[in-house]
Amino acid sequence: MRRPTTSMKRRDLLRAGGAVALTAFAGGLTACSNSGERTVSSTAVTYWDWYVSQAAWVDNEIKLFAQAHSDSPIKKTTQVTDKYADLFALASRSKTTPDIFMIPKTPTIQEQVAKKWLLPLDKWATSGWRSRFPADQFVEGVNMFDGKVYTAPFAAPAPSLQLCCHKGVFKNAGLTNADGSIQVPKTWDDVTRAAQTITTKSGGKVYGLGFGNAQNFALAWWIDLFTRGAGSPGGTNSMDFRTGAWTYGSDRNYADFLNLLLDWKKRGFVYPNSMSSSDEQARAFFSQGAFGMTVGGVWNQPTWTEAKFTDYSLVTLPSPTGSPKAFFYGPPGGSFVAISAGAKEPDRAWAWFDWLYGKAAGKRWVEQGLGLSVYPENNDPSLVKFAPFAEYVAMADTAMVGPTPTVRNPEVATVTLNAVKPDINDVAAGLYTGQLKDTGAALSELQDRMNQAQSDAVKAAAAQGAKVSMADYVFADWDPTKPYVHKSA
Repeated sequence: MRRPTTSMKRRDLLRAGGAVALTAFAGGLTACSNSGERTVSSTAVTYWDWYVSQAAWVDNEIKLFAQAHSDSPIKKTTQVTDKYADLFALASRSKTTPDIFMIPKTPTIQEQVAKKWLLPLDKWATSGWRSRFPADQFVEGVNMFDGKVYTAPFAAPAPSLQLCCHKGVFKNAGLTNADGSIQVPKTWDDVTRAAQTITTKSGGKVYGLGFGNAQNFALAWWIDLFTRGAGSPGGTNSMDFRTGAWTYGSDRNYADFLNLLLDWKKRGFVYPNSMSSSDEQARAFFSQGAFGMTVGGVWNQPTWTEAKFTDYSLVTLPSPTGSPKAFFYGPPGGSFVAISAGAKEPDRAWAWFDWLYGKAAGKRWVEQGLGLSVYPENNDPSLVKFAPFAEYVAMADTAMVGPTPTVRNPEVATVTLNAVKPDINDVAAGLYTGQLKDTGAALSELQDRMNQAQSDAVKAAAAQGAKVSMADYVFADWDPTKPYVHKSA
């Protein structure tokens, strides 16, 4: 499952499974869907996505669209997530791209525009059409290039991570309020007390905390969630744009949380097989009551619902004080689908594009528990019947627009930061297993390597002619408790 704009997600949310077969014929290429294709006439508007868990929503929208546009049937093909970019590039080379499609993650949207893969939409996306969206949603360098509109935002910035609390485990430990609801932890100390109570009252049969780090990414989720709440706006996946630098070593929140995590482990509050369990196993263990709290995202909910586990509650951004000092951030605007520059009947393709971006479609997206809508009025918890997802929707105000260097200077898109290893996941794992002994030193070394890699990447882009500098990453006027307003937005 991919969040259509910003969403942080578990490896860009749920990975689709299956395989794709390609068959070339009559000078063209047809990509076979892992979930099959609708059989419709040759005059259909062709549409590609990689939605699997969201397929029911798409299919329902196609059904409703057909009722309103009987002359424009939609031929949907759902591709395998990890193959989508390659398949689309292949289709582009063979000039068999679909009429409308979810925009590939690679190459960048700037490169796709430069390659003339995307059709400019200004004929239809007039100022009147754009005005139905919230303010500042059409932004140069995000969904507009050289003043032309190529796509539009579908979803709002969302709270990427939550602390999930097993209601049954909390109740068995006596962690309940007078009305029978569980005492959801809001501070770091609350989490410690709840973990201690669960572990102690179960006689060691149930643990307070657990995760699955076999794939070496779960620990970064914990660090990200807790340090943001403490006031570190970069979390684990971004520099601190107030200074334009990575701050793993200089911002004490990172060391404080990792030392707290190590203390939880030392006191026996953490499920002992957490480092060797996969994320999928950990989600199952949590649903079975092996531990009371875990960190994850909205992608967990479909899996738990399928397993008939709904007995959990969510909280986000636990902080030392109980009031978050930093939040989740995304760029202004956003993207979702585009119309191919080679679309044979772009007016008909636009009709489907326009339908997907309608408020009604966005409302159904929220109601079906798939994510947040770009239209704030759709993000109403009372519209959602499933309680855990309603809790997620109620967290909408913990995500907001943040500084985006490419908006202020589009040439920043030419800067390529190479992977730095060991990364934050490796450092956290080394500390957790005892291979690294000094938390502060390990974080400072990582910070130095990240900042050097960033500097090298900027210099390399500048050497190729890009007008970029490290100053492009500094937003000294940013207050992390408020949405950032880009002057070009």
